[in-house]
This record gives sequence, C-alpha cells and structure tokens, in this order.
Amino acid sequence: MEVLRQFVQSFRFLSGLGVDHRVLSDVVKACASASELRTGRALHGCVAKLGHMSCNEVSKSVLNMYAKCRRMDDCKKMFRQINSVDPVVWNIVLTGLSHSCAHETMRFFKGMLFEDEPKPSSVTFAIVLPVSVRLGNPCNGKVLHSYIIKIGLEKDTLVGNALVSMYAKCGFVLPDAYTAFDSIADKDVVSWNAFIAGFSENNMKQDALRLFSVMLKEPVEPNYATIANILPVCASMDKSMAYGSGRQIHGYVVQRSWLQTHVNVCNSLVSFYLRVGKMGEAASLFTTMGSKDLVSWNVVIAGYASNFEWSKALQLFRKLVHKGDVSPDSVTIVSILPVCAQLTNLTTGKEIHSYILRHVYLLEDTSVGNALISFYARFGDTSAAYWAFSLISKKDIISWNAILDAFADTPKHSQFMNLLHHVFDGAIIPDSVTILSIVKFCTNVLGVGKVKEVHGYSVKAGFLLDEEEPMLGNALLDAYAKCGNVEYAQRIFQVLSKKRTLVTYNSMLSGYVNSGSQDDAQLLFSEMSTTDLTTWSLMVRIYADSCCPSEAIDVFREIQARGMRPNTVTVMNLLPVCAQIASLHLVRQCHGYILRGGLGDIRLKGTLLDVYAKCGSLKNAYSVFQLEAHKDLVMFTSMIAGYAVHGLGKEALMIYSHMMDLGIKPDHVFITTLLTACCHAGLIQDGLHIFDSIRTVYGIKPTMEQYASVVDLLARGGRLDDAYSFVTEMPVEPNENIWGTLLRACITYHRMDLGRLAANHLLEGESEDIGNYVLISNMYAADGKWEGVKELRKLMKKKEMKKTAGCSWLDVDGKMNVFMSGDSSHPRRNSMFDLLNAIFLQMKEPVAF
Repeated sequence: MEVLRQFVQSFRFLSGLGVDHRVLSDVVKACASASELRTGRALHGCVAKLGHMSCNEVSKSVLNMYAKCRRMDDCKKMFRQINSVDPVVWNIVLTGLSHSCAHETMRFFKGMLFEDEPKPSSVTFAIVLPVSVRLGNPCNGKVLHSYIIKIGLEKDTLVGNALVSMYAKCGFVLPDAYTAFDSIADKDVVSWNAFIAGFSENNMKQDALRLFSVMLKEPVEPNYATIANILPVCASMDKSMAYGSGRQIHGYVVQRSWLQTHVNVCNSLVSFYLRVGKMGEAASLFTTMGSKDLVSWNVVIAGYASNFEWSKALQLFRKLVHKGDVSPDSVTIVSILPVCAQLTNLTTGKEIHSYILRHVYLLEDTSVGNALISFYARFGDTSAAYWAFSLISKKDIISWNAILDAFADTPKHSQFMNLLHHVFDGAIIPDSVTILSIVKFCTNVLGVGKVKEVHGYSVKAGFLLDEEEPMLGNALLDAYAKCGNVEYAQRIFQVLSKKRTLVTYNSMLSGYVNSGSQDDAQLLFSEMSTTDLTTWSLMVRIYADSCCPSEAIDVFREIQARGMRPNTVTVMNLLPVCAQIASLHLVRQCHGYILRGGLGDIRLKGTLLDVYAKCGSLKNAYSVFQLEAHKDLVMFTSMIAGYAVHGLGKEALMIYSHMMDLGIKPDHVFITTLLTACCHAGLIQDGLHIFDSIRTVYGIKPTMEQYASVVDLLARGGRLDDAYSFVTEMPVEPNENIWGTLLRACITYHRMDLGRLAANHLLEGESEDIGNYVLISNMYAADGKWEGVKELRKLMKKKEMKKTAGCSWLDVDGKMNVFMSGDSSHPRRNSMFDLLNAIFLQMKEPVAF
C-alpha cells in the first residue's frame, strides 16, 4: 500500500517523462484489488488533471476501481463522463451494482437495452441472470431467456451456464434447466456442475447421480467442484447405497493426482465419511492430507460432534489451537461449544470464552455470541448467558430466541417477561422459535390460560400454517397436555392429522398418561406405526400408574427384546412397580442395570433409595444414600421416609441433623416425613420441637398434614387430652383427616367421651371417607350402642359406600400371583385350598407334650 501512495506522490514528476497508460491502468487496478479507495481517488485526480482519462484503458480501470470499492455514485458519475461506451463499460457498472442493489442493477440493464449501441454480451447476461434470481421473480429470468434466444446467445457456454444455474435456483430443473443445458453448444465442466448442483439443491438425488455418471462418459472431466457437489448427494442417499457410491467416487479421485491433492476434494471426502458415520475412514483421510486448511479442521470437529464423539472433537480443537497454523473461526467455535456442554465441561467452555474475548473478530460475530448464550444456558447459568447476550453488538432473532429459551425454565420470571417486552416493543419480528420459548414459559409458570393466548397469537400470525414439521403444533399439544387440558390437546392432535410425527404421538400419549387415561393411551399406542424409547417408557408408566405391575414389567422386557436401551426415564417409571409388588429381587435387577448403564441421575438414585426402603431393605437404601456424593433434599426425604416406615425415629433424626450440617433447607414434604418418623417411633418431644421449628426457624406456615402429624404423635403416646386441646386450639379449621386420626386413637385407648366428639365433627362434615364411617361404627359397637351402628350402616348404604376389597400378591419365579378377598379365579385355587385345609386341620390337632 505504501508503494502505491509513493507512486501517486511522485506521479507529477513521472508524467513529464511520458507515463505508459498501461502502467497507469495496472496501478489503478492494484488500488481496486487492495480496496485502496483513498489512493485510487488521488490517482484519479492526477490522471484527470494531466489529461490521461481520454485513454479507454485508464478510464475503464478507474471505473472498475470505484465499482469494486462499492462507490456506485462515483462509478455512475464516471460512467456518464466516458465518451466511448462499449459492453465492457456497462458490465463494469452492472457488476458493481449487482453486489448491492438488485433492483438498481435491473434498471441499469434495461437502460442498456434501450440504447442502440452497445448490445449486451455474454458477460452481461452472466451478471444479470443471478440478480434476477435474488429478486425472487422467475418471470424476469424467463423474459431474459427469451431475449437471449432472440439475439442468438442461448448456445453460448457462459450464458447457458448462467441460465442453468438460474432455473435450478428457482426450482425449475425439469424441463427449463435441462433445456438451457441441452442448448449449450460447447459444454464445459461448469455447465455440468451447474446442472448437477441444480438436481442436488432441489432434492433430486437420483437424477444428480445419473447425470454425474453420464458426465464420466463425456470428454469433459470432473473437477474439484464436481466432486464437492456429488459427495453430499451420496451421503444423503439410503444407507445401503450411500457408502458404496461414495467409495466409488473416492476410488475415482485416487486415480487422479490433481484431484487427490486438492484440499477441497479431501475436505469433501472427509465430510462424506463423517456424514455416513464412518469415523475411521474420515480420521485416516484427515491424518494423511498433505495440506489442511481451516475448513478441514472444522469439518472433522463438526463431524465428531455430530457422531457423538465429543471427547475426540474437543481433543482435535485443542490440537488446532496448539498447532497455531490457522486460527479458529466462528464455525469452529459454534461447533465446539455444544461439545463442551455435552461433556458438562464448564471449565473448558469458559476457557474458549476467554479465547473469544481476546480475538475481536470472534467477539463481533453474532453466531459466536448466540452459541455462548446456549452454552451457559445448558448449565443453568443465566447470569453468564445474559452477559454473553449483552456483548453481542448486532443481535438477531436467534440471539433473542436463545436468551428467552435460557430464562424460560428458570424461576427468574420477571427477567423473562422483561426480555419478552423488548422483543415485542422493538423492531424484532418474533418467529415460531420465539413462540416455542413462550409456550415453554407459560407451561412452567403461567398455566393453561396463557397457553391459550399464545395459541391464539400463533394462529393469527400464521405460524401453524407455515410449518412443514409441526414443531410449534407439537409444543402447544404438549403444553395443553402438561397443563391437564387433554381436550385441547386432542383438538390439536386432530388438526395435525396430516402432519403428525412421532413427537406428536408421544406428546398426546404423555397427555393421556398424565391424566390417567389408560384406555385412551392403550388405544393410541395400538394405532402407532412407529415407536421409540419414549413411547415405550410412557407405556411402562401408564401401567405402573394404573396398578398393573405385570403389564409394566412385560413392556420393560419388550423394550430390551427390541434392542433398545432403557434410559433414566424408563427405569424411573418401572421402579414404582417394584414398590407396588414389594419385589426386592426386581429392585436389585433395576439397580444392577443402573450401575451397568452408568445412569447417574440423582433423581433416579433418590427413587431407587425410596423403593428399597418400601421393599423393606433399609440396608440397601442406606448404601445408595451413603454412596451418593451430592445428596439433594429428595434423597434426604426418601431416606427419612424409609426409617419412618420401619419405626426407626432416632436414625431419622440423625439424617436430619446431617442435612442441617450441610445447610440444606427442608421443605414441607421433608418436615411432614420427619414428623411421621417421630410418630412411628414415639418420639413425642422431638416431634413437637420439629413442629415448633416450622414457624420459629424456617418462618413458614404449617400445613394440614403437619397438624395431623402432631395429633397422631400425641395420640399414639396416649396423650389424648393434649391431642384434643391441640385440635381445638388450631388457628385453622381441622379437616376430617385430623378428626379421623383422633378418633382412631380414642378407640385404641377406649376414650369414648372424646371419641364421640370426634365422631360428631366427622358426621357434621359429611365425610366421604368410608374408613371414617367404619371407625365410628366400630366405636359404637365397642360401646354397645347398636342402634348407632344400625343408623350408620343405613347412612353408608344410602351414600352407596363400599369398602375396597383387600388384595395381596406373591412373586413366584418372576410371575405375579394376585389374590383378592372373595376371589377364586386363580388357576391353582383347588390345590391351594386343599393345602390350606390340611394346615387348618393340623392346627386343630391337640399338641402332644
């Protein structure tokens, strides 16, 4: 650049020596190539002052300099000053305009047509045909094609190539692009590449491959662009064909050294192998490449990431940075940040963030900022995500969508609403992805009313009509299902009848599962032609929730028989079944699967602990609890619940003390569970102290369940008068559960005076719990008040109350045997009754001493 400036400064001295116009032209061209507008302007002034602008070569160079530097006002002014205007001059201006304004380009071209001379050349049409594509009006291109035929340029190679490309980009491959291709008299490699790319871009994969096969028989040999066009076509074919066709092309490349050593060809081959999942071939080819550019590194890093080889992707990124031959660009960063998130490697992600901050070209890239937002959101660090968002100088809709999605799942409701107001108050136009975040937020926080509002907005904005894949429709269906509005979910399911995907079916199935609609869930499941692990996991849950343990276990076994690997959700859905049938053997099988599968979710471990305790194995429950390094409130609650069921109050209090040492704050569920443990162990003073701490220590109001626990605590210890006083002095109205608890204690301790008071409160409250009526009836019978028993039975009959039949089950050789009171449907009932009669007779025989 300094040389150019020195030349301009000394130009007045050189001019006296007779400067060669070709030298002047070359210097101006150098200014254009280096975008040295200031130097070029100075040179233009000197040239004009000394009268050299009359030279066509010099004037065209100055005109071209302004066009390349995007100074179109100067360019057009210069154009008007040129006396001899030929096609080259017009083409220079058209080229400059085509980079900035499509409409202005076409207007200038029409001006050329109205002139008698010069006529458009083949280069002219090569410039304006791509511009007509950008205008989005195919008619313009067809009008140009008609004019081209009229002036006899349709056979020209350059024009024909531009026509093929134009029709392909407009989606008119057959017959329009083919007609233009066929008309080219002397087809070159660009002609074939344009037509192959046209087939590829319009998803006509078989046609692209057939055309490539035809090309191989022609004199024109494929170049690097041909290979780069055809390999993605092979990769997108059916798996049975993709690898074989790509390997054949690789063989063709190996036989031609000028292709084998071309970096773009090598990059395309590596990308192909990665897309078809052949990691070994891709890695081997990448290693043996003679020269690698940044695209080479980006292709392999992105390929490893897309094939779940996250550790290898990160290792390769570190090698790229350490080597230092080329620097990572925005594509590299956008590929590697999700890898760090998948590996839960926050430290490395922060190191990459530091690298970004040290390189301005990355910091100013919007896509990099967007990737940082999503990265921090994966770790729940909304503060860092918002900081990354605030540093983006040119925020696009993706930026806003990313930050909205980051806050949609957090308790920071006000921040989400503030961001949303900025979107709707500013010049940002929300898209369907924006609405997806709003739907998620409404589902988590605002409820079904706001979901309906968002649904209405989506309909008015036309988002649901424009969807090829019903992402928003599925999200709304899922939102209604999660909010308990199955009716609206069913309506959307019907609306999506022609667009349903597996996600649609799973969302509807989930809605039925959450609402307990077992029959609807089974019917929908039977209609599904395609299923996945999510589908089967939901069926495990519907059977578990419906107390159908055998069916749930059968579905779980079917999952494994189909070659699918049950995940955390699947096992979480199965574990309650183990508790239902009290099968310690099945729990241990699930535990073994969790260990072998590396399923380390803390919620899953909490559920496993809870089920071990419910199945009577406190030893295994405590082992799970003790081995977990990062215990949460759920795990502490489950462990205390296990001790509570087994009457181990002291152990429960030790767990509580340990939790306090860790600084974990209890919630209402935990306190209720701890009070239950004190009740079962008769730890009255400890229980009362814990109840008092609800207000004094934690500053929260006791729940009705906690009041009932205190009543039960006092009553079990025989302190019925204290229990009655506690009930009557409660700051809230006691419910039937509290009076029922007191009534049971009164019957146990034969305190009929207090029992009648509790019974009156239950009868006045018109309790619907049949258990309470049975208790009152038993109390009357124990007190000899048979008239009261008779009246109570009449009342129960009038209310059509029926006591649920007792049920028990036995797991024998993996098969569940269910027995209900009065039921004689078991296939081996005769042999069982015979054995029971024999045992009964033996019990009646006198014992010999």
